[in-house]
Amino acid sequence: MTDSPKMGPGALAVRWGPRVRALAGSHPVAVDGGFAVLLFLIGAPHLIKDPPRHALLGWALQVALLVPLAWRRRAPFTAFTVVAGLAFVQWLGGVLLTVGDLAVLIALYSVAAHSTLRRLLVAAGVVELGVAMATDQWVPRVHLWKAFVLLSGMTTAAAVIGLNMRTRRAYLASLEDRAARLERERDQQAQIVAAEERARIARDVHDIVTHSLSVMVALTDGAAYTLPTAPERAADAVSKASEIGRQAIAEMQRVLEVLRQDAPAADRLRRPQPGLSQLDALLTEVRAAGLPVEFTVAGRPPAMASGAELTIYRLVQEALTNVRKHTPAGTTARVRLEYAAEQVDVEITDDGSAAALAQAGRPRAGHGIAGMRERVAVYGGRLRAGPLPDGGWRVHARFEPSQLEVSR
Repeated sequence: MTDSPKMGPGALAVRWGPRVRALAGSHPVAVDGGFAVLLFLIGAPHLIKDPPRHALLGWALQVALLVPLAWRRRAPFTAFTVVAGLAFVQWLGGVLLTVGDLAVLIALYSVAAHSTLRRLLVAAGVVELGVAMATDQWVPRVHLWKAFVLLSGMTTAAAVIGLNMRTRRAYLASLEDRAARLERERDQQAQIVAAEERARIARDVHDIVTHSLSVMVALTDGAAYTLPTAPERAADAVSKASEIGRQAIAEMQRVLEVLRQDAPAADRLRRPQPGLSQLDALLTEVRAAGLPVEFTVAGRPPAMASGAELTIYRLVQEALTNVRKHTPAGTTARVRLEYAAEQVDVEITDDGSAAALAQAGRPRAGHGIAGMRERVAVYGGRLRAGPLPDGGWRVHARFEPSQLEVSR
């Protein structure tokens, strides 16, 4: 069995320093009162061994000089004033008390550390006056200037140490305040990011579910209608509906993957989000569901971020879903993508009957339009959606190419 190594002063300071500072912060009067008692016990042997001419006055002054130090943090300038007044009484009585004189320096340090600069200058001036009076009364003439310089240096050191401690305390307080503000900002940013992620997931789920279910319903209704006369076409429609359902399940799994904290990044990389290259497949599904769609592209698309391509894809998907849901049979939709150096336009129109739409009592605006606005706003675009003068509906989004190229 080996003995544990002895702890040096530095190790003790590291171990007990924070505890003492915490105790002093919560109970300053008790800690400073204990420090004053310790100073009294240190000075008591000197009074016993070499008592002054007026022993009772010496003991009373030593106690009186140390008692105000218990309030040196709560009321530093008041404690200094009391100590300075008692030191003057000590000077008048001709009683030399080493520990009592030390109380003056401690009180000056407390003013420097816990009070204003103006009060520190006043206190330092009072102490310097006391140094001059003390050296004149108790120091021999031959050593007068040496003693004055030494005591003045001690006065300056007490004031400078107090100022340094106040500066250090202010610096630590600013660091703690900054850390607290950064923590609050981090929590707020995390809440904002979480809210944006929830909104994104809600938009994706809405787009996927609405589009896929509406196409599947259209295909199954067509299959039921053609089953007695054309079983082959009905079987093809059912097969297509099944394929779209599986695709919807895969897309839902991909969208909800972000909710799993243990989902590896490689899984997300193997399942990319849809983009412009999947528009043809999307239009094929819509046409198979019975909605004729004309698709035109003008210009050459710029190099877009994957999120920007997903935004355009979901915009077209949601707009066509709305056409299927809210227009009568025989409606034709048109999708136009126009790429230019100054702007990128995405337009989806239909020639549905405005009268039939009004008679159905189903407005075109809703969560789908709101979701499209949110998607477009993420990339600095503008969305307009509304009825056309001659009937039908128009959804138009305009982006700046530079915004689409930014990775978000």
